[in-house]
Amino acid sequence: MTLIEWIFQGLLLVLLAGLIPFAWRLERRIAVLRAEGGGLAEGARGMAEATEAAEAALARLRATTEQSGRLVAERIATAEKLRDDLAFLVERSEVLADRMDRLVRAARPIGAEPVAAAPAPSVRSDAERDLLRALKGLR
Repeated sequence: MTLIEWIFQGLLLVLLAGLIPFAWRLERRIAVLRAEGGGLAEGARGMAEATEAAEAALARLRATTEQSGRLVAERIATAEKLRDDLAFLVERSEVLADRMDRLVRAARPIGAEPVAAAPAPSVRSDAERDLLRALKGLR
């Protein structure tokens, strides 16, 4: 071997000897990362479980919302029917009230003073008295 080859091999030996401490540090850091890797995998599993639980909760919430929406729609439909019935009854009652007013005015002589209504007799049946007692008891 020539002198240049010996110099290059010596230089390579020095560089390899200097690289050994770096290799040891790197090996220790890799060992730490591997040890923490188990915790990382456990964290990933926990995150996956939490995600599945959240998706299940969202599905239940969506089903509950749809059911509530259907229930509200049914109640609205029922309320609209009742509103229409009430509007019809109010209209009929107004017509009847106007008719009664015309009949009362036609039956009353012009210039006559209104007569106070006689008090109604206080004859009540037993059922009415029981009902009044029950209502007073609820107050």
